[in-house]
Parts: sequence; structure tokens; C-alpha cells
Amino acid sequence: MSSLTYDLTLAGLSVGSAAALTGVGLIVTYRATGVLNFAHGAIAMVCAYALRQCVVEWGWPLWAGAVVTLLILAPVMGVLLERFVFRPLSVLGGDPAQTLVASIGVFVLLVGGAALLWGQGARDDAPELVSADPWGQLAVVLVLAAAVGAVIRWTRFGRELRAVVDDRGLAVLGGIDADRVAAAGWAFGAFTAGLTGVLLAPFVRLDPYGLPLLVMEVVAVAVAARMRSLPVAVVVALGVGVAQSQLTRLHPSGRGEPLLQAVGANLFVVALLVACLALPRIGTRDALPRTATARVPTPQGAWIVAVILFLIPLGFAGSDLHTSVQVPALGVVLLSLVVVTGRGGQISLGQAAYAGLGALFTALLAAGRFPGLPRLPELAALALAVVLVAPLGLLTGWPAITRRGLALALATFAVGVGVSRFVFAQPYATSGLSLGRPAGFEGDRAYYVLELALLTLALLATHALRRGRTGRALAALRDHESGASAAGVRVPALKLLAFVAGAALAALGGGMLGMGLRAFDPTAYDPVRGLLWFAAVVVLGADSTLGALTAAALLVGLDAGARGGVAAALVGVLAVLVGRFPGGPYEAVRRLRPRRAARLTATGLRTRRRLQRAMRTAAPATGQPDSARSDTPRRAGPDSVEQAPPRQSRPPTPHAADGAPSPPGPPAEDRAVLTTHSLQARYDAFTALDGVDLTVPPGRITAIIGPNGAGKTTLFHCLAGTLRPSRGRVRYGDRDITRLPAHARTRLGIARTFQQLAVFPTLTVAENVRVGAEQGRTTDPAAVDRALRLFALDGPLRDAPAADLPTGTLRRVELARALAGTPSVLLLDEPAAGLDTAEVTALARILRALAADGTALLVVEHDLDLVAGLADVVHVMTAGRIIASGPPADVLETLDARETAV
Repeated sequence: MSSLTYDLTLAGLSVGSAAALTGVGLIVTYRATGVLNFAHGAIAMVCAYALRQCVVEWGWPLWAGAVVTLLILAPVMGVLLERFVFRPLSVLGGDPAQTLVASIGVFVLLVGGAALLWGQGARDDAPELVSADPWGQLAVVLVLAAAVGAVIRWTRFGRELRAVVDDRGLAVLGGIDADRVAAAGWAFGAFTAGLTGVLLAPFVRLDPYGLPLLVMEVVAVAVAARMRSLPVAVVVALGVGVAQSQLTRLHPSGRGEPLLQAVGANLFVVALLVACLALPRIGTRDALPRTATARVPTPQGAWIVAVILFLIPLGFAGSDLHTSVQVPALGVVLLSLVVVTGRGGQISLGQAAYAGLGALFTALLAAGRFPGLPRLPELAALALAVVLVAPLGLLTGWPAITRRGLALALATFAVGVGVSRFVFAQPYATSGLSLGRPAGFEGDRAYYVLELALLTLALLATHALRRGRTGRALAALRDHESGASAAGVRVPALKLLAFVAGAALAALGGGMLGMGLRAFDPTAYDPVRGLLWFAAVVVLGADSTLGALTAAALLVGLDAGARGGVAAALVGVLAVLVGRFPGGPYEAVRRLRPRRAARLTATGLRTRRRLQRAMRTAAPATGQPDSARSDTPRRAGPDSVEQAPPRQSRPPTPHAADGAPSPPGPPAEDRAVLTTHSLQARYDAFTALDGVDLTVPPGRITAIIGPNGAGKTTLFHCLAGTLRPSRGRVRYGDRDITRLPAHARTRLGIARTFQQLAVFPTLTVAENVRVGAEQGRTTDPAAVDRALRLFALDGPLRDAPAADLPTGTLRRVELARALAGTPSVLLLDEPAAGLDTAEVTALARILRALAADGTALLVVEHDLDLVAGLADVVHVMTAGRIIASGPPADVLETLDARETAV
């Protein structure tokens, strides 16, 4: 081995060892808590600064500083984060959305705090804890990984850790202290983060932004290990480190030289892109901030105040106005997050990349350096830059089609880092590049007026994407993706629309920001700033345009009027608390504000007494009062193990008068028949469906019953298009629809409801139903009102937010939404769950009317009394097969005979 090869290998092992430490820490934290710690790099940076403070500033011995930093400070930080940030989220039942935002909030908080405490300048005098010889670092990594692996595999704590990872609730019931396990995982993860920062700091410039991003780039090794395997993480880290070091030997000539050099210097970024975009995904649950209540209304007069505040800078002069011109530009960038994340519900950590591309393309077009295009005036260059960047939104939009949650967060972050490293940081693209302002708007005041005009256009575009049919479809996608698809929303196309529109808005804001600064500054579009922007929009109300403008003013104003880092620290604190106030600060104030008890006037009191007397007088004529009525006992059947939810003991809800639920359609014999042929479906090695043949004829009610695990829900998914069978065919009339997605089947006339409610909580009742009508195949403008009346959802209830309604009412909302699209086939999964006796009776009357009108109905229901009185044909499923079929009386009698014999 040549001396150069040996030296480069040693250098690669040194870098790979630090990356392996990061991977080990991330995996242990994830396995103990289920949280991908986005703050890992920030903890590493804080520990590196702390060791430098102890040794360089205070003159401590190196060993003493290392003990305090690594054995006290880092573990204590981990325990505090678990105790005060992430444990409350788990106790409150916080979803992964809140956990992810809180993790990013910790990252932003630590970065901002470090900038406040140690300044934003880079330091190059960090103490060296381990010698530059990589063998010492490699030994530390291998011993640490082996010790962790042994503890997880062979000790009681390791068994408890694996139990908590598999099922935290069940582990707690088994006597395991899950909080202690999580705290230990966080402490160890923080220790490895601190060790990573201490080892890397002597070889890189220590600053609050660079080191955290450098550490986060190597998250690729943990993703490649599927967040589980420590040996895989160590091997990948060492391999990438050595390969990156060896690539520095290549010095090609020609146009490919800058790109190859960039790849050689950023091989971990390439690995991050490959791991996040190509390898099997991790984390499929939602990872977007979703409120559990109705949307929070904008305070009265808030927009008037905002307009006045944005006009005030026109009276400024000098440096104050020069700072103010950044606010409208940043506001446009943050509006892109309102569209993508707030309205569309898709997490995007790479918006800074699109803003930077907008500024870069504007500068290149205005300078005449864009390949194949002449020099353009600044305004024309800005407009064309927006057009060029918008399609690049597919870089993050395309992965969003198949990714959600943590996988989507990592994919968008990887794209942002890749653009930053391979475009913004390369001299061939940005050297000698300047950016002026449009003719006639060179002065700060004139340019600010231009920015206000462009901001108004951006607000109008955002308003158009948040209102009307598109806005309702985006909100449905955000609230319940499967429910939106079942309602006919074209989910993939809508995701792409959100990301493309978001990229266009970000590019517009980035170009405005570049012209305001009169230069293209790559640091203004750093991926760390992208995390800061995302956190700021989320904590101030992700679906609020006013919140985005407020965030822009805070980010610019706080850092301009005080020491850098104040805005990041404030946003970090708010993001850490997002789990408690997901609707933003205004919702927090609204919740904390004491509510006065409502009091009736004298007229109201007299009216209430008259109503009470009238009700007491009418009670004997109507039989027993509601409180004395008991629900009809459920009949035992083959699915008696899984009992349906108890009926609600509310007073019976009045329903619409008898009548046809929809306009007369073609005769039943002329309508298409939904059929399956030898349908098979598998989950890994488990066969859920095994050769199912089923016919759902029009004008009849077909029911499916069976025990848990019989395959009923899987069959529903195959019929609705949310699951593709491994074998067999699904046909609708003469058309093979086996490969059609759910929204396409809905538009054909196949609608469904869900066993678990699929409503859109941030929309009103009428808006929920309107989504079904707009996205379905109906063109009747009265379809919404008809569905609302049919299920007694008209009147004041139609404008009520769905989040505030009881389960029984929400079940009717879901049914009304499915019916509003005038389907030919209606798939109902447990439609009576959550309904009281009167509501079930009314539901049965409506379903019979639908069948009489020619609609084909397929019902999965556990209430055998309802099945016996409603269905025309009953199929019994067991172990993925239909074992009995026929009229309800015959099938249920046969089942009763079998149970008696047993």
C-alpha cells in the first residue's frame, strides 16, 4: 500500500469514526424512544463549545474539561430533554408530528443559544481530546458499539429496551419502567453526540451553524442501518469515510472536475440522498403538525394591524429601512410553508434550497450567465427564475407521494442539504456573482414598495390555494390522507401541486431577498436556516398566513435589534412547547384565558322554564324517557370476540323525512356489478385473503361477518383501492380496476367509509360533505344540501367544526360525505359503530332506500341483529376465505347451530 493511500485511509477512518459515533447515538435514542433526534448535531456543537470554554477560556486541564463535558453535561442534557420535552409529549399522547417539531425546536434553541453565548464567529482553537491518529478514535467507536450491542442483547436492561421499542404500553403493563429506559437512551445518545462534537471540533471550524449541519449530514449511516443495526451503521460510516478520503486523489480535467470534487468532498451528503430517497423507508406515520381541535380563527382586526405595521417602515431611513426590506421577502418564503405544510400537511425541511435557487437563478439571468439565455432585466429575471424553480419542487414532491412522516422529513432535508453543498457552495456557480435591483426601484423605500406589491400577489395566490375546492382538498389531505383518497381527492397530484406551488413561492421570496441584499449570499439559504423557518411557521400557526408574516417580522427584527441568535432561541422555546399548543400562541392565549360562565337573561330563564314544563307534560305520551331506555342487546355471533363500540346513550337525533336519498338513477339491472375473482393478499408470510370470490350486485345489501383476523378489512382495502392484491382481479362491470388507485375508483362511483372515523376535523360539517361532492362524480349542485338533510346535519350543525362533534354525529358526517358523490357502490365498514339505537334505526331506513334506488351496498358489521334485519345476502369469512353464503336467516341459523354443537 502506497504511503498516500495509507495516509488517506487513516484520514478516512478518522472521519468515519466520528460518523459512526453519530450513527450509534441516533440508533440507541431511536430504539429507546422512537424519536429521531434532529438535535443530535446541536448537542454535539454545544459540548464542543463547552470543552473549549473549560480548557481554552478557563484554563482547566483537558481531562477535567472532558469529564465535565462528556460525563456530566451531555448526559444531563439528554435526561432533561427526555424529562421536560419528550416525556410530556408521550404522556399526552402526542403524535409523531409534535415529536418531530419538538426535536427541531430543540435543535433551533441550542443553535440560537450557542450564538447568543459564544457569538456567531467561527473558532479554530478547539482542544484535541484524542490524537489525530485515527486508531484511537476507531478503538473508541468499536469498543462503544460492542458494549452497547452486548448490553442490548444480553442484559436485563437490553430486554426492557427491546420491549419498550416493540410496545411501550404493553411494556409498562408488564412492570417495566419505560421512563427510566427512555431517560437512559437519551442520556447515552447525548453522550455520543457530545463525543462526536469533541472529536470533530479540532478538524473543522467551530461555529453554531456549521458543526450541527455537519453532524446531521452523517445521519445517512443510521438510515442505512434502518435505525436498528449498530454493526451496519459502523461499517457504512467507516466505508463512506474512507471512500470520501480516497476520492481526493482524483483530479480530472474538463467540465466534470468541479462536480467530481464536490462529490468527493461531500460523499456523506450523497449517502444521505441515496439513503433517504432510494433505501427502504423508515417511519410511516404522520409527521406534520395537526391540531386536534377546530382551526383557530384570526383575531378581529389583526389584518388591519398587520397592514399598518408593514406600512410603518416607509417612514424609516438609513439602516432601519435596509433591514426592513428583508421582512416582506422572507414573508413570501414562509408563505410557501403555509401552502406545503400548513394547508397541505406535507413536511418540508428543504424550502431554503428553493429560496436560494430563486436568488441564484435571478442573479445568473440578470448577469447574463444562465446557459442558453440572454441577459434580462431584474424583474424579468425574477419572474423567469420562479418559472424555472417551480418544476424543481418535484425533487421533494415526488418522494412525498410514497413517503410520510419521518421518511418524508429526511427526504426533504436531504434535498436541501444536497442543493446547498452541490450548488450554493461551489465557486463555479456563485463566484463573482452580484445582484442589483430593478430599474426605478434602486432605493430602499422604492424597493420596499415593490416588495409590498409582490407580497400582496403572493398572499392572493396563497389565499387561492387555501380556499375553495383546492383548499378543501388540501385540508382533507392534511387531516386524513386515506379519507381524502376515499373521497375522490387525487392525492399524488395534489401533493405535487403543493410542492410545486411552494417551490415557486419560495423562489419568489428568495429572489426578492437577494435583490434586497444586493448580492447572492449562500449562507442566507443554509439548511439550518430552513429548519429555523419551518419551526417558526409551525409554532406561529402553520395554516395561518398572518402567522407567516409575523414569523418573518420576528426573525428579521429580533436578530437585527439584538445580538444574533435571539430569534432562533425564541422560536426554539416555542417549538419545544408546540405539543401543548399545536394551534399556535393565539390558541394558547385563548385556552389560558378564563371563560365566564354563560348566563341567561330574564327572558331566557322564562323560556327555559316553559320548555321544561312542556317536556314534562309530553313525557307520558311518548313512553319511557330516554334515560330509562336501554339499547337492544347484541346478538352473539362468530365475531363475538371483537365487540363493536358501545352505543351512545344520547337522545335520538331527528332525521329527514322519508324520501329518495338521491335523484332516480338507471334501473338496478343496468348498473355495473363489483366482483372479485380468486383474490389473494399477503402481509409478508401471512395470507390475509386466500382465493376470495365475491359479487356485490346493484340494488341489494350484501353483508360480511366473521371473527377478528378473518380478512374482512383487507378485502375492503382491496375493493376500495388502498391495497393491491398479490393475485386475483377486481372488476367493476366489464372493467378491470385491480390497479386503479382509491381516488380513481371513487370517481367511477365506488365510495367507502372506514372502521376508524375518517373525517376532516379542521373543516366544518358542510365542508366535509362538500369534499365528497366536489371530488366525486356528481355535478348536481344540490347534492351537498340533500346529503346534509338526509342525515339531519343541516341547520346550525352544518357550520359546526367537525373537531367539536361527538362520535355518532361524525359517523353521520362520514356517511353523508360518501353519499354526496352519488356512488353506485357503497362500501360501509362498521357503519353503526358509535350510533345509538334511534340513529341505527334511521341508518337502516336510509340504507334500504339506497338499495331500492339501485345502489350496491357492501356492509361489514358486527351487530348481527342489524345484519339479520338489513342484508339480502350474508357472507361468513374465516382465515381469509368465504366459508358460507346465503340469506341472513339461513346463514345465522347455521352459525347458531354450530355454536350450540361446540
